Amino acid sequence: MTAENITRVVESALEAGEGILRLTPTWVPRSFLHPGRRIRLHPDDYYALGTERGGIDERWFASTTEAQNEGRQWHEGLSFCVFEGKEFLLRDAIAERPEVLIGAAMWNSYRRWPVYSKFFDNLGPIPHHMHQGFEDAALVGQEGKPESYYFPPQYNNCDNHFPYTFMGLEPGTKKSDIIRCLEKWQASDNGILELSKAYKLKRGTGWLIPPGVLHAPGSLCTYEPQWGSDVFGMFQNIVEGRFVPWSLLVKDMPKDKHADLDFIISQLDWDKNIDPNFKQSNYLEPIVAEQGEGWVDRWIVYGTVNGRQLFSARELTVLPRHQCRITDPGASGWITVQGTGRIGRMTLQTPSLIRFGERTSDEVFISHDAAKSGYSVENTGDEPLVGLRYFGPDVFTQLPQVGDHAVEV
Repeated sequence: MTAENITRVVESALEAGEGILRLTPTWVPRSFLHPGRRIRLHPDDYYALGTERGGIDERWFASTTEAQNEGRQWHEGLSFCVFEGKEFLLRDAIAERPEVLIGAAMWNSYRRWPVYSKFFDNLGPIPHHMHQGFEDAALVGQEGKPESYYFPPQYNNCDNHFPYTFMGLEPGTKKSDIIRCLEKWQASDNGILELSKAYKLKRGTGWLIPPGVLHAPGSLCTYEPQWGSDVFGMFQNIVEGRFVPWSLLVKDMPKDKHADLDFIISQLDWDKNIDPNFKQSNYLEPIVAEQGEGWVDRWIVYGTVNGRQLFSARELTVLPRHQCRITDPGASGWITVQGTGRIGRMTLQTPSLIRFGERTSDEVFISHDAAKSGYSVENTGDEPLVGLRYFGPDVFTQLPQVGDHAVEV
């Protein structure tokens, strides 16, 4: 599609949708993981990109961030908009109308939609790993990756193999302990989980994970608002009998540091990893933000990362035969997780099964202008309509802080 055509289609789509764009499913495989098979993809399609690429265990939402996979497709991780049969990248739409879609302040600061969210759905646990902070990621031309978790009940009908997540390190752990783990990489299980603690995952709750913090996500399907980056370093070498290559530890580190163990562990945020109050510092439970007759809007991701408001998320529930009008101070990416209804002029339908490449009616992007003007959400079905939406940086003047759920009145 030419630039001129994109401009016309974007303008038409925004006008027809009153500032809301329809998005198509964005599937991402991971060669080193096993699909959990709860993200509604057809059973025949989990290896639609080829067995050598690995199974599809992620669906990305409202993403302008590329997945950093070996052998990736050119658009892997990027969300497409669809209007009257035509598809175009959300990234291109934002570049065409940045002030309308994400607001002038965010565009001037970041020149892009700097966040994304996804469903992460794995059969078992994944390696104890961390995501680099902004300074460390910049060493290889990338950005840091703080992230957050929420475990939607609608996508967790079963626990799969290991509904526990190891997070951080036990207080008293020394850096030399981690070095010894890394030194054993080629010899045996490096034992890094012996230095950590596992937390039982609970549906309807979540966690805030700062960069540099080790975590080994368990097997609940997870909704993950996060910064728009795909950097990571695996610190565990064997998971459920599967070997993790050293290359996945150092892939986002300078090449001349790939054997420098002191440098590698310097990318960990040590104080946050050994925090004796780790759960109190990072655990999230929903907090009511707004409510009315037949509907409630809850915070599910909130708080700051190193003092910065980088992303947040809410869960809107509308009961059958009710509707509400929502006004937000900024753009958001929306995914419907239960029920049927309408958002503005667009229909919402939660799919029970999706073929790879099929278009659905469960995902939209709510522009900055539409959010500030307000939009209606109506439940037209016989069960609750539930949608998750996530926001970018510095959208809210006030945000709950981690731990506020414990004092909610």
